[in-house]
Amino acid sequence: MAAVVRQWQAAQPGLDTGPMEIIGRISRCAALLQQAEDAPLRRAGLSRPEFDLLGALRRTGHELTPGELARETFSSGAAVTKRLKQLTERGLVERRGDPRDRRVVHLRLTDAGRDLVDGILPVQLAYETAVLSGLDGPEQGELAALLGELLSQLEGRLGALRT
Repeated sequence: MAAVVRQWQAAQPGLDTGPMEIIGRISRCAALLQQAEDAPLRRAGLSRPEFDLLGALRRTGHELTPGELARETFSSGAAVTKRLKQLTERGLVERRGDPRDRRVVHLRLTDAGRDLVDGILPVQLAYETAVLSGLDGPEQGELAALLGELLSQLEGRLGALRT
């Protein structure tokens, strides 16, 4: 990233490349983390988005509709539907129709789904701890706080731009 910034500064010396240095680094970190594909999840036969759906059902502690799951996981409805089909076929999630409205489906973890999430979460967190081990505790806290602030600002600004 530093080389890219130097090249832009040489090509366009009057431009402020500060934003590129932050957004470029965030994008590069995201790409590297996605390439690693969360080894413990991969060993369990799960993708990160599938685990996010299972995790949302586990942490909320109650049934959710597909729309609620999409909001919880910041996913599109179509992506949630596709992943739920696979997770249901694997016996990790079960669907229950709403007796008052046949169009509504409620989703919950099966015992196998709950056991999988409960078993893999400590392993996944240990993996993520190892990934972040180059930063000490205070640095991790500072980074988390700064990213949280940026995320909050982006969600507000970009959400307003979409309407």
